[in-house]
Amino acid sequence: MRLHPAGPLSGAREFSQDCTVGGYHVPKGTRLLINLWKLQTDPRVWSDPMEFKPERFGSTSKHKDVAVKGQHFELIPFGAGRRACPGIAFGLQMTHLVLASLLQAYEVSTVSPQVDMTGTPGLTNNRAIPLEVLLQPRLPAHLHR
Repeated sequence: MRLHPAGPLSGAREFSQDCTVGGYHVPKGTRLLINLWKLQTDPRVWSDPMEFKPERFGSTSKHKDVAVKGQHFELIPFGAGRRACPGIAFGLQMTHLVLASLLQAYEVSTVSPQVDMTGTPGLTNNRAIPLEVLLQPRLPAHLHR
């Protein structure tokens, strides 16, 4: 979710009053889109930001307390604050349930030995080359009905 968020840009926000952000005057009515992908791959926060390293969130890491629920602004795939996604808990629970069900029922393998995670530009994060997987049932077909 850090390297490949479903939506690399946040939803549009509109300033309700004049304010100053980072030394810049922002007039009331200005619309803002936040580049979540850029925030989550900032080299000032993440060492080797483009590398997939699950151990970053281990018990001895400086990011051990970082969670995806919008309280840590270096990792906000569901947004943050009052405008965070209301379905965070449901989405995470369903992801675990679906993944566990698939892994229990099927033997999963990839078609090619290399997985290309290159994305395409756009409002959603699609793969340039789709991931092709093979699913082999672990149990006889009559048990999957």
